Amino acid sequence: MKIYTRTGDAGETSLFGGTRVGKDDPRVAAYGDVDELNAHLGFARAAAHAELADEIAKLQRDLFALGAQLADPSGTVGSKISKAVMTEGDVTRLEQVIDRFEAELPPLTNFILAGGSVCGAELHVARAVCRRAERAMVALEPAVDPLLLKYINRLSDLLFVLARSANQRAGLADLPW
Repeated sequence: MKIYTRTGDAGETSLFGGTRVGKDDPRVAAYGDVDELNAHLGFARAAAHAELADEIAKLQRDLFALGAQLADPSGTVGSKISKAVMTEGDVTRLEQVIDRFEAELPPLTNFILAGGSVCGAELHVARAVCRRAERAMVALEPAVDPLLLKYINRLSDLLFVLARSANQRAGLADLPW
């Protein structure tokens, strides 16, 4: 199978189910933001310690599922691709990871500047891209499954905590604003 198909040469792409849309379609932009977020997480994972790398890999798998659902305005992808199904359990898992990592961190008393270690800084970038993806998802018509919005909102919180954790493990304190 060749990597190039030539089907997008005229500025269009296919959504799940075969519907053709422009590559500037808001839905394509939204799952493009999710794809960019996934790439940033891959960068962060390359610099992460083992426990954090494992968590990031789980998030990357989730983001493939989320992107598949965004590419499917008809909502049928889950019936055809089981690993593309997201559940309330995925949100609960994020909350549990937030709680676990946050328990190891000093409490926040002010805003902090993004940066720190390579992994921490990249997780801060990922958090910002996550927020952009969330804004793009909120604007979609037809509206996306509210569970996806809940997931992406919680994910940005988790990325903030993971960035702080990566920096702490690298021996770098939060830099107050």
